Amino acid sequence: MTNIPFYKYQGAGNDFILIDNRNNVYTDLSVDMVKKLCDRRFGIGADGLMLLQNHAGYDFKMDYYNADGNLGSMCGNGGRCIVAFAKELGVIAEETTFLAVDGPHYAKISAKGEWVDLQMIDVDQVSTDGNAFILNTGSPHYVEHVSELESLDVYFKGKEIRNNPTYKLEGINVNFIENKGDHYFVRTFERGVEDETYACGTGVTAVAISMAKQENQTGHHVKPIKVLGGNLRVEFDYDGKLFTNVFLCGPAQLVFTGNIKI
Repeated sequence: MTNIPFYKYQGAGNDFILIDNRNNVYTDLSVDMVKKLCDRRFGIGADGLMLLQNHAGYDFKMDYYNADGNLGSMCGNGGRCIVAFAKELGVIAEETTFLAVDGPHYAKISAKGEWVDLQMIDVDQVSTDGNAFILNTGSPHYVEHVSELESLDVYFKGKEIRNNPTYKLEGINVNFIENKGDHYFVRTFERGVEDETYACGTGVTAVAISMAKQENQTGHHVKPIKVLGGNLRVEFDYDGKLFTNVFLCGPAQLVFTGNIKI
């Protein structure tokens, strides 16, 4: 039986288990172990689990596991939370460059450590599937406009799209968006969690980029976005072809720490 010290973080309600693995103690976590740790009844409960690891040339490396126990693609809110975790551990001060599955990421964190601006990958391809936009912001996303989003059955509709013949094999995150005038309201069904989450960082990034693409809005943009778990902000530059200087900005807060035997 292994005793694992852990930290629980949340970013706009997207919650994660964080483990300091700089000493390479927990490199043999199995799918079943991660799945149990993330279980909300029999474990700690989380949308995902991350290991903070050493990596030459970077402040740290982020290894992200989905709640289903499998290694995942980039997680934006997870990236912001692991930056706050690195600050808590004394690994970084107020700026960092770390390595994730989709490459290097720059981030800056507030002095109190509760607000993180995370640079995401550049995006040069936005395609369509009917009326929906399809793009990759570190993870694959489907973005669809709807009305009356508050009452939409996101679990049913999101699961249906994620498991249709086009996306079933590799999966896709399904985002529903409603334009509220001064902000976008977004709800997301996430693959790997296989449920709606309170926020999705790569998802709101995909939404903001899709809307600029749809409206052909070039220049610098700041997009306020409301999710079930709070408020996020996406900033980027768009020259009509390429989205650069993409930042996902929002809260990242320590919820509690503990030890669990598994």
